Amino acid sequence: MKTKTDYLYITTKSNREIVNITDEVREIVKKSGVKEGLVLVNAMHITASVFINDEEPGLKQDFLKWLEELAPEKPDYKHHQTGENNADAHLKRTIMGREVVVAITNGDLDFGPWEQIFYGEFDGQRKKRVLVKVIGE
Repeated sequence: MKTKTDYLYITTKSNREIVNITDEVREIVKKSGVKEGLVLVNAMHITASVFINDEEPGLKQDFLKWLEELAPEKPDYKHHQTGENNADAHLKRTIMGREVVVAITNGDLDFGPWEQIFYGEFDGQRKKRVLVKVIGE
């Protein structure tokens, strides 16, 4: 069995942003030499997310708007009593998820027709890390 562990480092331009990381993950899979297996992609920060969806700019805007409606930025979260001011980002991350696992078939990501991997940042503008772990043969 082969394994490869790598990291993506992402610094977003905005505090809340959705970034397509499919090409970067695909490149790590190819470098791993794994032909059949799995890749885990994990946001290693509690205010960021990794998820799978369609690459369409309007949909990304819809996600950000929807998340703001579900977990708005506001001053009265209990979490803010600790000195932090990012409770909404923690909630947004919980909604969108922490990680994805994608099958590898014939050395490539085995997706449905429109699937892509995204990094969702909800408390950004600083360097954050994404784990990419490839396992297989």
